[in-house]
Amino acid sequence: MNDLKERTKKFALDVLRHCEVYPNKPAFLVLTRQLIRAASSVGANYRAACRAKSKADFISKISTVEEEADESAFWLEMLGDLHGRSDAERTRLTDEAYQLVAIRVKSRKTARGDGT
Repeated sequence: MNDLKERTKKFALDVLRHCEVYPNKPAFLVLTRQLIRAASSVGANYRAACRAKSKADFISKISTVEEEADESAFWLEMLGDLHGRSDAERTRLTDEAYQLVAIRVKSRKTARGDGT
């Protein structure tokens, strides 16, 4: 559990640092703000899920983590399309977002009893 707390925190911090490379133009500002909000929400909501009061509360919170990680991947893809250049760090962050989604999906399914 602590591994994922650190991993989601690192994801948020890495996204914050990465967003600094984009130009200070309106389109990039909109996308980076959305990305920062979603990426930081992944870690915050995962921590909340760890303190869930019930199984239903856990499932609800872990579903939010899944949604925010997927949204982070979307904003990273949008930044890539807008920027028009290949970027190894953006690719790494997008991959990490999708991995976090997959982990959360498995957690949610396990908690519901419909996954293995």
